[in-house]
Amino acid sequence: MCSFDKMKENTSKARAMLGAVVGDIVGSMYERLSTKRVDFVLFPQGSRFTDDTVMTLAVAQWLMEDEARTPHGLVCCMQELGRRYPRAGYGGRFHNWLWQDFPQPYDSWGNGSAMRVSPVGLYAKTLDEALALAALTAMVSHNHPEGVKGAQAIAACVFLCRHGRGKEEIRQYVERIFGYDLHRSLADIRPTYDFDVSCQGSVPEAIIAFMEGETFEEVVRLAVSLGGDSDTMACMAGAIAACCYPIPEEMAERCSQLLTDDLRETMERFVAVCG
Repeated sequence: MCSFDKMKENTSKARAMLGAVVGDIVGSMYERLSTKRVDFVLFPQGSRFTDDTVMTLAVAQWLMEDEARTPHGLVCCMQELGRRYPRAGYGGRFHNWLWQDFPQPYDSWGNGSAMRVSPVGLYAKTLDEALALAALTAMVSHNHPEGVKGAQAIAACVFLCRHGRGKEEIRQYVERIFGYDLHRSLADIRPTYDFDVSCQGSVPEAIIAFMEGETFEEVVRLAVSLGGDSDTMACMAGAIAACCYPIPEEMAERCSQLLTDDLRETMERFVAVCG
């Protein structure tokens, strides 16, 4: 049995980590060639993991290796893994941040803070801890209030879903605490939705995709079908969805083949630590 097969037999934490990666890879080819359809090809030629996967695993590495949970330790993990994959698709300012000797936060509200945060929702023992760790993971680069809020919202969704909370309870919590409008439908959003890398313009839409989907694959397809920042939106939605829906075998196996050995090893170590 291959290592990914063993992971798929493990806990919901394993599924959620894999869910973020699968969402990223499925959405990777539709970031620039956007689609408004839900029946798109899941893995067209050129599908790959992107910066979403790399930074998600950097956060996982930090949670495993830095017992003090320091911002410096997080920055070191992000820079080490990010520099190993310099062409993963980082935004311009974040790419510069990766290569600076003393990187500073740059007041970003971009969804880079939310795309990488799902390990926090899996690792935290309490919801308060998830929110605190999510804020820390955001603030080393994305310290704008919207950047922090987006990261906390995704971490909270992962945490709550992992602990068996229903969609309506999650919806009410996110709307009350973060002020996102989750009562919109994707059918209403999709016609006029455009590429939006802000947390405030992509995090609630990714959560709505989770709310509307009834299987893991459907959630990911719905997130991509908005025609926006598809890899990041599917990464966020997939991380939440995998906490309550099984990932189809063929999707998991395909993404296994597209990961490098070191990234796969980091994911497996994190699952073992959480488990």
